[in-house]
Amino acid sequence: MRSVIHTATRFSAAFFSSQSSRKSTSLFSAASIHLRKMAHYLTELRGRPNATDYRVYLKTSDGKYISPFHDIPLYVADEQECGVPPKKFKTNEILFNMVVEVPRWSNAKMEIATKEPLNPIKQDVKKGKLRYVANIFPHKGYIWNYGALPQTWEDPSHTDKATMCCGDNDPIDVCEIGSKVCVTGQVIQVKVLGILALIDEGETDWKVIAINKEDPDASSLNSVEDVRKIKPGHLEATVDWFKKYKVPDGKPENQFAFNGQFKDKDFAIEVIKSTHSYWKALVMRKKMKSDEIVCQNSSLCESPFKCSDAEASTVVEAAAEYGEPLPVPSEVDKWHFFTK
Repeated sequence: MRSVIHTATRFSAAFFSSQSSRKSTSLFSAASIHLRKMAHYLTELRGRPNATDYRVYLKTSDGKYISPFHDIPLYVADEQECGVPPKKFKTNEILFNMVVEVPRWSNAKMEIATKEPLNPIKQDVKKGKLRYVANIFPHKGYIWNYGALPQTWEDPSHTDKATMCCGDNDPIDVCEIGSKVCVTGQVIQVKVLGILALIDEGETDWKVIAINKEDPDASSLNSVEDVRKIKPGHLEATVDWFKKYKVPDGKPENQFAFNGQFKDKDFAIEVIKSTHSYWKALVMRKKMKSDEIVCQNSSLCESPFKCSDAEASTVVEAAAEYGEPLPVPSEVDKWHFFTK
């Protein structure tokens, strides 16, 4: 479970003052910036990959720092205001933005840092060690591009009527099943096909199944049944992956609601809409609990947690300079075998 909220460029970095005490050279120093440009957004890399100080910050094409949690619209639309989809869209035409956290076939457990200012993407740490998912034979790392839908939140105080479990305090997760391997921090537009209800240590952890709209198969994939026909075995492998991925760490197999059956597209979109409404309530709170998300953002309508461009730049300047990747521990390549 991740604790929640930190927003981007105009979500106040001042509100959550957990800024790093590490000093760095000017943000515009060539030594301290590593940029990647992708469509409408840029990523700025800080720290060293495979180290605890590694961060992927997002910014707009004109250079304003943003939160991948709060500032990127959930809905893809030409005319977008505060995350509300235009009425002209029908349910089966809705496209969603997805923030890629983990590229397919990689092992580092990267995730939006909901408790840090600007919510950069970082590698999860547990008991002082960086987390890598195990390779469960025949899989290598994550078997999809894995990420989250921005402007969603699985409310830990809300008990889902379908699963009878509370939310996991995170943005809703997405498994993108297209053929292209994405990169961390990439924002893609996806079609939703269905959803799986994972019960992770007693919490509801929805897994949306989606396809990049630019994928060659996107026009043929409109439902979970289409996935079964066009990508046979993929859904079954997804259930098997989520069931066993924590077993190498000494934990029991995960459980699922609905007996591990995927719910359809319409059901998935209703779940997404509900998590969007919980997110909207979250960012409009006047005060956050100490163990919750950071709602710092740059452009979020009337949220009380907006921050200035200068405040956002200060956050990034305090981060470590980009450096060469550290070696990945050799045990990350190990294959784990389990009887079915």
